[in-house]
Amino acid sequence: MGLQTIVYAVICFCILVMIHELGHFFAAKLTGIQVNELSLGMGPLLLKHQGKETLYSLRLFPIGGFCSMEGEDEESENVRAFNRKPALARAFVVVAGALMNLLLAIVILSCIAGHIGVATTRIDAVSQEGTAYAAGVLPGDEILEVDGKKVSFFADVRAGIQKADEEVNLVLLRDGKKVYMAVPVEKDEQGVAVIGINAVISKSPMKALRYGSRATVEMGREMLSYFGQLFTGESSVQDLTGPVGIVSAIGTQAKRGFIYVANLLAMISLNLAIINMLPLPALDGGRLLFIIINALTGRAVSEETEGKIHFAGMMLLFGLMAYVLILDVGRLL
Repeated sequence: MGLQTIVYAVICFCILVMIHELGHFFAAKLTGIQVNELSLGMGPLLLKHQGKETLYSLRLFPIGGFCSMEGEDEESENVRAFNRKPALARAFVVVAGALMNLLLAIVILSCIAGHIGVATTRIDAVSQEGTAYAAGVLPGDEILEVDGKKVSFFADVRAGIQKADEEVNLVLLRDGKKVYMAVPVEKDEQGVAVIGINAVISKSPMKALRYGSRATVEMGREMLSYFGQLFTGESSVQDLTGPVGIVSAIGTQAKRGFIYVANLLAMISLNLAIINMLPLPALDGGRLLFIIINALTGRAVSEETEGKIHFAGMMLLFGLMAYVLILDVGRLL
């Protein structure tokens, strides 16, 4: 494991953790909750700065962090304590960390799209050897629909063409009017269905933001589908990757370039957001579940009982992490 991999991994972990904890921090400040400490890292204290109210600290191990709020894990009579705030305010603070990780994924994927450009549905060039040319498709045409489905990006167009059997039905916008065409589909040297068109590449910030947002949603659907398969037994826990596997993946992507590392960071950030919101003890989703139960029933679960449940969940989580760590090491050996 080279120095570059370690540096990239530390930077990635610090960004992910800090963004998450800043979500809790800013949400707490907005709702008037007292924040006692905001820390980057875990373990022994390296640096600290005492603000007007909050202690800002840097700790030795860059594998986590925390936002310690008054009354978060204990009863407090402080009027600005977490446990004294309305359910809606507490729920907002709990989900804010995951929301920040979600936003980070959108920002990263949007920046990548803005840097390399987004393939639009407007046609830049038509190959004279392709079926689109023979059908009468022209450069400058904008593809609105593919086989009855509206398209927003060229990726949609490509997906529609690949699903077609012998021909694909296109709705084009040409000189402000709709043009309908049936274009035969052929296979290229790799066996991929094509019609011989290239798209106009746009670096518009708005298109990049739209593309980044949609890419985040699609990636999130795939992750949720995978988690669902874990519970149904269609996928195995042995497929999971822990910190060691993530560091190894970062090293692999670092060799390919910064863009690939950024894309992996977006994927991990979104993964972290989804996992944290699972309704399981010790996770933000578990805390949110207790807040919802208390709000619906009007009977608060005691801090002691909730603490025991979260502790049990944490032990199970540590056990899973240890198992995944063993799997990671086994894959590297």
